[in-house]
Amino acid sequence: MDDELREQVENAGETAALFNALKHGSDPDVGAIMGPLMGENPEFRPHGDEIPGVLAPVVNRVAGMDETKRRDRLETLAPELLAELDADDEGDDHVLPDLPNAEPGEVVMRAAPNPNGPWHMGHARMPAVIGTYKERYDGEFVCRFDDTDPETKRPDLDAYDAILGDIEYLGFEADRVLKASDRLETYYEHARELIDLGGAYTCDLPAEEFSELKNAGEPSPNRDKDPGTVHDEFGDMIAGEYDAGEMVLRVRTDIEHKNPALRDWVAFRMIDTPHPREEAAEYRCWPMLDFQSGIDDHLTGVTHIIRGIDLQDSAKRQRFVYDYFDWEYPEVLHWGHVQLDEYDIDLSTSTIKALIEDGELTGWDDPRAPTIASVRRRGIRGEALVESMTSLGMSTSDVDLAMSSVYANNRDLVDDEADRYFLVRDRADDPAVELPITDADGAPAPKAGHPAVHPDFPDRGDRTVPAGRVLVESSDLPPAGERVWLKGYGCVRYEPEGDADDGSDTTGDSTDAGTLAYVDADIDVVREGDVDVVHWVSAAESLETLLRTVAGDVRGHAEPAIVDAGTDTVVQFERVGFARLDAFDPTSTDEPDGPTGEEELVAYYAHP
Repeated sequence: MDDELREQVENAGETAALFNALKHGSDPDVGAIMGPLMGENPEFRPHGDEIPGVLAPVVNRVAGMDETKRRDRLETLAPELLAELDADDEGDDHVLPDLPNAEPGEVVMRAAPNPNGPWHMGHARMPAVIGTYKERYDGEFVCRFDDTDPETKRPDLDAYDAILGDIEYLGFEADRVLKASDRLETYYEHARELIDLGGAYTCDLPAEEFSELKNAGEPSPNRDKDPGTVHDEFGDMIAGEYDAGEMVLRVRTDIEHKNPALRDWVAFRMIDTPHPREEAAEYRCWPMLDFQSGIDDHLTGVTHIIRGIDLQDSAKRQRFVYDYFDWEYPEVLHWGHVQLDEYDIDLSTSTIKALIEDGELTGWDDPRAPTIASVRRRGIRGEALVESMTSLGMSTSDVDLAMSSVYANNRDLVDDEADRYFLVRDRADDPAVELPITDADGAPAPKAGHPAVHPDFPDRGDRTVPAGRVLVESSDLPPAGERVWLKGYGCVRYEPEGDADDGSDTTGDSTDAGTLAYVDADIDVVREGDVDVVHWVSAAESLETLLRTVAGDVRGHAEPAIVDAGTDTVVQFERVGFARLDAFDPTSTDEPDGPTGEEELVAYYAHP
């Protein structure tokens, strides 16, 4: 990192540390500001391993200020951020706008997932917002599985429970759960009523032929069939007398409507592919989504619908049906799509499914997959995701969700609970190096280090990290003859093998790395910024570790005390980030890039 970039990191880090400290009323932490800092400054990302060391003395300076000094300094550096903090203190607690024409106790909203696969991250927005509104208005949350397309969006039988599990993970519970595929007779009944009202007719025109007539504003010759014939032909559809494409039931609208998409749209069609659910496998006459969801929204008493801005025509189609039945249409709110940074995979169920089937992902919970199952396995709490999703508001424009905001929310939730441990990574571009610690002149080197289990909770005590021969990341080695502080242990001086004055670079050579000479120095050398602090582990007593991350798998060595934490626990690997402990002594698997059976610990990386 050159001097100019270092100065930029220091300046941005000071602003972030001041903002964080004032926002939360506590001392800042390097880990707490890393996510937002990297998200807002992409040019910092290639230097992610160096930045914590640059930030540490800056954060320490801010930690030493009282609130008045912090406010004064932030007003000098970024007055707009101070104004934002003050506005938040005075503002409304609600980040979502009030629902139009909503009365407490009377609001009913629905999530209507298509269970063609588990949810990706974008799907979390709907239950997050609906659940939040339910709590605000003491309303009702309906989950209706729109599973009436057994062919092009074929349901995945495992997805039903997976989606309900995701809603629970986000912190909510549906008051009612419905499956549209259980309700075919209800849709048939309403279709028959619609025929009697003159609102529907059967049509056997090929789709292309009807489309030509529709676009010309001309009616299908089937439009004037008498109701008796329509009933008979619709009955034959239900009985499975037609093949796919032979007959449809259309809603009679305005054949000259200015929007051709609204002209006599299809309500029911024939599908030859059986539904995967045994209860629905015999049906062949299936409603289109706009008809089915319109009927169900009325029957379940839905008062407010949220849907994508690209689905505006759905409400317009359904209003024709509602007018025939003399029903009142629910309030409708539209929003734009959510786009994520950080991931290289599209937010698409079909895309993710294809990557799993091709073996490029190990499953829906692969850390590289932009799915709810993935972030859950990484130890990110549903509450953090909900807070980020609701903060997007209800804009009709497409919105970007920075994962750094999810990480910041999660950090606030887990930081106090996450005990600290060391993990020395062993990467191709930054291998772990093994060095012995030698005695200082006249002073034996300590046999172990005793870093705090959690620096903010001294009552949790210390942990013991054996010394002797240690592993450090090669990038943490200082220049020859310079000192470095092994956290929880003390100060050591790096003495490489060979001639330290020959200009050669010996860092990263695990076979000829040299020694670390113990130096009897005071912690003041760290406080004054003269010596960098690094993490380390015992070379003999450490766990072979696989850290699974969004960017791919990383191997390394964790301190042995981590076994006391147990699985399904979120910890912080100091100077690396938070991670969820997934398995100790994992068995071998055939998953690509997954555990091989050689690891003693598998952990899933959450965030910095």
